[in-house]
Amino acid sequence: MCIVIARTGGPRVEVQETRVQTDRVLTIPNLLSMGRLVGVPLFLWLILWPVFGGPNNDGWALLILALSGVSDYLDGKLARRWGQISRVGQLLDPLADRLYVLSTLVGLTWREILPWWVTAILLAREAFITALLPILNRYGYGPLQVSFLGKAATFNLMYAFPLLLLGSGDTWIARPAEVVSWAFIWWGTTLYWWAAILYAVQARQIIRASSAGSASTV
Repeated sequence: MCIVIARTGGPRVEVQETRVQTDRVLTIPNLLSMGRLVGVPLFLWLILWPVFGGPNNDGWALLILALSGVSDYLDGKLARRWGQISRVGQLLDPLADRLYVLSTLVGLTWREILPWWVTAILLAREAFITALLPILNRYGYGPLQVSFLGKAATFNLMYAFPLLLLGSGDTWIARPAEVVSWAFIWWGTTLYWWAAILYAVQARQIIRASSAGSASTV
C-alpha cells in the first residue's frame, strides 16, 4: 500500500508505505495521540517544579514518558491493524513526538541534566525540518509523512531521556541508567539527523517532479 499526498491543484505523489483509510477523527489511535499531547504540559510542569522550589516529582515524570512511549507504539500499530489510519492521526502523531522531544530537552537542559550542546544539535535539526515546510507549501504540499528512520530516532531519544533522568538520581541503578542513556542519545541523535537529510532529499525530489510536470504542461 502507498499513501498518496495530494498536491493542491496538481497531480498526486506517492511518498509513504501506508494510505489514509478513514476520515474519522474519534478513533482509538487518534485518542491515544491526543492523550499524549495532553501529557506534554503535565510532564513539563513535573520536570521543572524542583527548579522553582517544588518537590521532586521525577518518578511521575518518568511514568508519563513511559506511557507516552507505549501509546506511541500502540497508536500506529492499532491504526494499521484496525484500518483506522487517518490524516488527523498522521498529523497528531509526529506533533506529539516533536513536543515530547522538545519539552524533554527544555526540562532536562534547564535542570542541567542534559548538556546544552546536545540540546543545540537536536534543536538545529528541528529548525532544519521547519525551514523546509514553507518551501513545500509553496509547491502545494503539506508536511511529508514521518519515515521509519525518523520513528526509530524518536524511539531512541524517548528511551534515552527517561534513562538520563533516572541516571541523575542517587540510587544503585543511576550509573548503569546513565551509561545506557548516552548510548541511546548518540544513536538517536545520529538517526534524527539522518532522517532529516533523507526528508530534505525527498522534498527535493518532489519539488523537481512538480517543476518538471509544470514545465511539460506549458
